[in-house]
Amino acid sequence: MQSVGASLRCASRNACISVPAHNVASSSRVFQFQAVQRRNVSLRMPNFKGPVAWLRESLAPNVREQNTKEEIEAARKQAAEKGQLSVFDSVPTVAEGETGVEVPAWKKKTYTEHKYSTSNFKISHRKLNMIGRQIAGKPIDSAILQMMFSEKRASKRIKSMLVVAKSHAVKLKSLDEQKLIVAESWVTKGPHQFKRYDIKGRGRAGIKRHPHSRLHVVLKEGKTRAELREEERARKLKRIVSAGLVREDVPLRNPGPAWAW
Repeated sequence: MQSVGASLRCASRNACISVPAHNVASSSRVFQFQAVQRRNVSLRMPNFKGPVAWLRESLAPNVREQNTKEEIEAARKQAAEKGQLSVFDSVPTVAEGETGVEVPAWKKKTYTEHKYSTSNFKISHRKLNMIGRQIAGKPIDSAILQMMFSEKRASKRIKSMLVVAKSHAVKLKSLDEQKLIVAESWVTKGPHQFKRYDIKGRGRAGIKRHPHSRLHVVLKEGKTRAELREEERARKLKRIVSAGLVREDVPLRNPGPAWAW
């Protein structure tokens, strides 16, 4: 409200400025303000702006000028020299004598799995273990889908953890997104099990334990559902044996020397 009142006063004052000047000398503030404006114009000093221009400049969004790539690289080099690089600025590590030479594939570190876990939060390890058994052995997308429609209270936290683990495995360790599965999942108790008094009747008391737990998962590249279906189909077709083609010269039943009860 103060800024609106100030803007209205400024607008009314500028509206009064637009009144034609009188030749009669007066001690009114309006005529004194006009004299100051004329002096500023004659001395080439900055003058007051109209209300529309003032509102346009004060309310318009300011666009920040973007730095060029050269300026950004110069700032990064300067920060690297001072040892003030950000955590998110990745500096490639190249062995001595290999500057400017591409590192061969056999020297690059390859990852086959990615381990991730939630933080400790208030839940029983028995309840959390039910969710861990639900997502174990499933593709990562299927596990995320299970958590999206689960009615468990901890399902939202587990879904967020799986999404972050999938992103890290794909972007940081170059694992195949289409082949990621939840190979392992297990639950551990938290380091702090809070204990409180449990007041009972007849002057007795017990101990309340507020459990904390966390869920760990290991993501690996496994076979996709299409490959598993193809292997299952091949396995079932392999069990089908044609008697006419394979057992052509062999009798269908070889009776033994004794009775076949």
